Amino acid sequence: MLTSCLAVLSLYACLSAGGAERGRLPAGAWGGSHIRLDVTEEGATVELDCAHGTIRGPILPGADGRFEAAGTYVQEHGGPEREGEEREGRPARYSGRVEGSTLTLTIALNGADETIGTFTLARGKAARLTKCL
Repeated sequence: MLTSCLAVLSLYACLSAGGAERGRLPAGAWGGSHIRLDVTEEGATVELDCAHGTIRGPILPGADGRFEAAGTYVQEHGGPEREGEEREGRPARYSGRVEGSTLTLTIALNGADETIGTFTLARGKAARLTKCL
């Protein structure tokens, strides 16, 4: 009886963990060269060397690990903020693919043929940022 209960619990744990990985990008910090992504249940924040952004809503990879999410992108600059400077950011599209603990993320501006960049991040890895001066 105990053996069968343990087997059922183990099976349930495996199925639950696999479903969570495929259903939603795991919360926590993801880091890489020139980028940090902080994922929460509600969305994510992105910090780059000289920019930052947000992703609205959970990041939901498909069965193949690919995802696309809407958000904003704000270009920063060195020095103080200027009067009348836009703080809301521009609409952006965040897309990519997650494979295990590695995430490839592409940031593109909506309504423009402009890709900010493609980045490789790892879950739990510290970001290497060089903030603009």
